[in-house]
Amino acid sequence: MSHIFLVGFMGAGKSTVGRMVADRLSLPFADLDEMVEQAAGRTVAQIWSGSGEAAFRTAESTALASLAPAEPSVVACGGGVVLADANRAALKSLGHVVYLTVSAEEALARVGGGDTRPLLAGGGATVAQRLLEAREALYGAVADVVVSTTSRGPEDVADDVVRAIGGRQ
Repeated sequence: MSHIFLVGFMGAGKSTVGRMVADRLSLPFADLDEMVEQAAGRTVAQIWSGSGEAAFRTAESTALASLAPAEPSVVACGGGVVLADANRAALKSLGHVVYLTVSAEEALARVGGGDTRPLLAGGGATVAQRLLEAREALYGAVADVVVSTTSRGPEDVADDVVRAIGGRQ
């Protein structure tokens, strides 16, 4: 058995669904953003505002690499983890990748105005649509499985993820 990585845009439900999938498969759950925060002693927003996106992305890559020797787990990844070539390679080599899709509109409805989302600051719907369009191909390229979350509850999505990866473990 290997890691199960959940990737996708902010608001896709990676953390919520990830916890459910981990529980159903009796695996530990990890949230990459929480790992970064714990290592830095600061929130993601504080890292972004104090040190910038590049520092956050470096910390994110370090957190991802730290999973290599770890026991299999379900991992919720930040929406931008796929931006780095090395991260995409690590995701593919360390486990199965599930892309949770969501529309930009639904993502915004789920995360709110973006007060805790540095990438959305001051841009809202326009920024969200642009970011999602820029990342969709990267999510798709790294994915072993694609599961839609749009207009669906997390329980149903978690069921689909477990079914989809069941034969791949």
